[in-house]
Amino acid sequence: MTFDSTAYLPDDLLERIRERAPIHDRENTFPQQDLEELRDAGYLKILVPTERGGAGLGLEQAAILQQRLATAAPATALAINMHLVWTGVAKVFSDRGVSGMEFVQDGAAQGEVFAFGISEGGNDLVLFGSDTEAVPQNDGGYAFTGTKIFTSLAPVWTQLGLHGLDTTSDDAPKLVFAFIDRTDAVTTSDDWDTLGMRGTQSRTTKLKNAVAAPEHVVRRIDPGPSPDPIIFGIFSVFELLLASVYTGIARRALDLAVETVQKRTSKKTGLTYSQDPDIRWRIAEMSLLYDALPPQIAALTRDVDQQTDNGACWFTLLSGVKHRAVMMAKRVVDEAILAAGGGSYFSSNELSRLYRDVLAGVFHPSDPESAHSTAASALLGPPEN
Repeated sequence: MTFDSTAYLPDDLLERIRERAPIHDRENTFPQQDLEELRDAGYLKILVPTERGGAGLGLEQAAILQQRLATAAPATALAINMHLVWTGVAKVFSDRGVSGMEFVQDGAAQGEVFAFGISEGGNDLVLFGSDTEAVPQNDGGYAFTGTKIFTSLAPVWTQLGLHGLDTTSDDAPKLVFAFIDRTDAVTTSDDWDTLGMRGTQSRTTKLKNAVAAPEHVVRRIDPGPSPDPIIFGIFSVFELLLASVYTGIARRALDLAVETVQKRTSKKTGLTYSQDPDIRWRIAEMSLLYDALPPQIAALTRDVDQQTDNGACWFTLLSGVKHRAVMMAKRVVDEAILAAGGGSYFSSNELSRLYRDVLAGVFHPSDPESAHSTAASALLGPPEN
C-alpha cells in the first residue's frame, strides 16, 4: 500500500508553511507558527507508537514526510528533525526491547519538544566523546556543565537530550546520555545569524550544573565507538533524517527549475527555454542525480525499521547516504540556478534561499572527511600509525 503523506502533512498546511519560510529567513526568526500547526496536526508524535498516543509510523514513513516538509521550508524541516531524532531513537530502543526511553515517547505524545544537544565546538569525536562535564549526583542523576552548539529549536525546546563525560565515578570515564529540563541552569545565547537555515535558530546552549533526573539518565557507556543501542539509534536516525531534508531541498530545486524554464522564452528562437537542448540536458542531469536518493533512503530506513543486521557495514551505509544526499542536493541546486537564469540571483528568489540553505549540509556529522574515512577503513582497514 502506498503511504499517503498528505494525511500527516496536508497540502494546505504545507502551503502555509511555504508562505512563511521566506519571512523567517529574511527576519532571522523561529517559525513558531509552523511548530504550533505541526504539533496540532500530530506531526511531533509520528514516530511514537499508537499504544503511547502517537501515529505509530516507521522511520521509512518519517523520512518521506521530512522530504515533503523540506520542499516547503528547509529550516523548519531541519529544526523538527532534531525532535524526531529523539523520538526515532526511542523507537529504535522499543523495537529492540530496550527500555529507558519510554518517557520520550510519552513526552512527545503530550506535546513536549525535544532538542538535540550533542554538538560541541572543536569536538570531532561527536558521539564518541564530550567536553561537557557530567557529575554524578547522590540520587543517581547527573549535573552537566559545558557548552553545546547548533542547538536547533533553541527558543522552544522543553527537554534537551545531551551527553557529557563522567570522570569522577569509580568506573570512569563514562559517557552519559541524558535529558534535562529547561531551567535557570541553562542559558541560550542569541547568536544565530547565519548564511542559511536561519529559521532553525540553532543557538549556542550553555549549561552550568544542569541536572538530569535519575529516570532521565538513558545510558552510561565507555567513550569511543560502541555497539550500544544509543550510538546506533542516534547515528542511524540522525543521518537518515538529515539525508531526507537535503533530498527534499533537491526535489524543490528541480521542480522550480522545471517550472521556470517552461515559462521563460528565448528572444533568439521564440521558444521556451524548455526546448533549448542545453537546458534540457541540465534538467535531465538534475533528475538523474536526484532520482538515486529517495530509493536509497527508503531502503536504509526500512532496514532500521525491520531490524536488518547490516553488521559493520551500517556506519559506512549511513554516513554514505547522508554524504551523497548533501552532495547531490548542492549539485542540483547549482544546476537549478543555472537553468533558471539571473533572476535566481536575487535574494527574493526561492532558489537563492535554497542555495544558502543547502550549504548547511556539509557541517552536519558525518562531514565529508568522516564519511570518506569510514568508507576507506571499511575497504582498506584502519590506517597504520
